[in-house]
Amino acid sequence: MDQNTRRILEKYRDVTLAINIMAINKIPFMITTSRNMHFGTAELIHDKTKNTLMRSIQQVVRAYHAKGFKACNILADGGFECIRNDLADLGITLNVTSRNEHVPEVERYIRTSKERVRAIASALPLNKYPPRLIAEMLYNVIFWLNTFPHKDGVHATISPRTLIMGLAIDYHKHCKLAFRTHVQVHEGDNSTLRPRASGAKALQPIGK
Repeated sequence: MDQNTRRILEKYRDVTLAINIMAINKIPFMITTSRNMHFGTAELIHDKTKNTLMRSIQQVVRAYHAKGFKACNILADGGFECIRNDLADLGITLNVTSRNEHVPEVERYIRTSKERVRAIASALPLNKYPPRLIAEMLYNVIFWLNTFPHKDGVHATISPRTLIMGLAIDYHKHCKLAFRTHVQVHEGDNSTLRPRASGAKALQPIGK
């Protein structure tokens, strides 16, 4: 990492997160994106209780802290007011919007994510989508959104994924199998005449 990159990262070490809950086919997901760095996350959640929200947020905060960043502020709507004190214990300030207003960064991110999930779904020969498949479609979308440098990001050539996770894209690992590509899955060795491989659909890049 060159000196200029280090200087940029030092400038944006204090992170502001925009968060919200998004639903696809009534399946809730916790969505976060960071101001300036534009690193996004999505997590399937089973309910909207206080404990669930805090567990999800803490996972995201730890990911930033692992790379030397500090989550200082969270922008959200009034539905997250219940965790204000818990966030304060972590040194995070919660700013909530007024009634009937939304946080622009995360709302734009949600709209983009949903549009891309719809694009994937439209190419699938299915009439119904299992919850697991919906989750994998969303995770695939988030993966690729994080993989390329954001036009308004903090660095012209380093992607959000590399900034936060320290992982760069590799053609041989990530670009050979597109979502829903037909693959053969090894079932293990056996001494019978049963096939040792079965057909499946690729849902995530290799070596993610």
